[in-house]
Amino acid sequence: MSHSARLSDYRTALTTPGMRGPVAASLLARLPIAMVGLSLLLYVQRETGSFAAAGLVSAASLVGVAVGSIIQGRLMDRLGPTRPLLGTVSLFAVFVTLAVFAVEAHAPLAVLLPVAFAVGLHEPMVGAASRALWARMLPPGSARHAGYAYEAISMEVFFILGPGLAGLLVAAPWAGTGVVLGAGSMVVGALWFALNPTVRRVRPEQAKRSLLGALASPGMRTVALAALGFGVTIGFIEVAVPAAASDAGHVGLGGVLLSLWSVSSVLFGVLYATRPFPKAMHLRLPVLLGGFAVLSLLLAVPTTLLGLGAALLVVGTLITPQATTHSAAIEQVAPAGTATEAFGWVITSVTVGLAIGQSISGQLVERHGTSTAFVAAAGAGLLVAALVWLFRGTVAAGVPLTSREDVDLASR
Repeated sequence: MSHSARLSDYRTALTTPGMRGPVAASLLARLPIAMVGLSLLLYVQRETGSFAAAGLVSAASLVGVAVGSIIQGRLMDRLGPTRPLLGTVSLFAVFVTLAVFAVEAHAPLAVLLPVAFAVGLHEPMVGAASRALWARMLPPGSARHAGYAYEAISMEVFFILGPGLAGLLVAAPWAGTGVVLGAGSMVVGALWFALNPTVRRVRPEQAKRSLLGALASPGMRTVALAALGFGVTIGFIEVAVPAAASDAGHVGLGGVLLSLWSVSSVLFGVLYATRPFPKAMHLRLPVLLGGFAVLSLLLAVPTTLLGLGAALLVVGTLITPQATTHSAAIEQVAPAGTATEAFGWVITSVTVGLAIGQSISGQLVERHGTSTAFVAAAGAGLLVAALVWLFRGTVAAGVPLTSREDVDLASR
């Protein structure tokens, strides 16, 4: 399956009756998805003066997101999205408040790390719920795939615009401004989404589920591995680029530089969705990740911020195509009744990768400089791409026969 989508299919998906409210609420909730963690990183760095400490705090938050996305996804598949979202968003607001107080009090890492983990754990997973909603609102076909592509494209826009906003807001009179504004947008958007009539009418899909959930499918495990490599590569870069800007004496430009690759990412991503290549999903996953890793080497070449910005535009071309592929692959490999959890595993894999990349990159930047971190990003991406290539057959096979049998039994 090529999972291609024409531009007209995007219009069909976005004008589906009942979807306008959830789409608008989801946009508000997901806008700061990459802003909260990076704002926390920059906030801690401003208060402590250490990129290494800040990277660890941000990584703790990302690990929390990784764990929380799976728990929330599984709960939403079983209970529907409204109740889990209302519970998690309330706790999220509490822990963000605690995090701000801890940073302002210059609390030690022993306090900052678990609080940051709790912030990530309770970050409302509106993206996973929104992605699963398309399968309920649209029949199989190009319009549904356009909905999936829209989710992936918009998510990547937020992942890239978020750092730019975080970089700008850290230069505000109070360095915690980005954390508070990002969390506020997420809380309001999540509440709006959860209470929307279309979302409230969602009922759990009746299907027999294994203890492993979405990961019962070998193909789903391979998709998660590809998403992990994607996250690791970006994690290295997200720390190294602000560090390069700081070394050049322009701290506020770090986030702005990262937002540059949104231009090429979105433009190329929309075109890529209309003509995906390679057409076979099991080949597309390793090829895109490997290409992204190779392009990342370009970031180690420039000696000026202008050159680094130009390199980021080139590297950005393969960001959205990967996210779109991860989202589309779920329909091919995820067992029935696990759509939200499956997308949660993609988010988890990306965020775990970000945590790994950011924490290692922070150490490399302080000890060996930014060029080393960029080379490490490429090396890590290529290593994971090679593993995905080895396991590509699991994606080609799709959902295991045993899972399909379970679905048949559950429907009788």
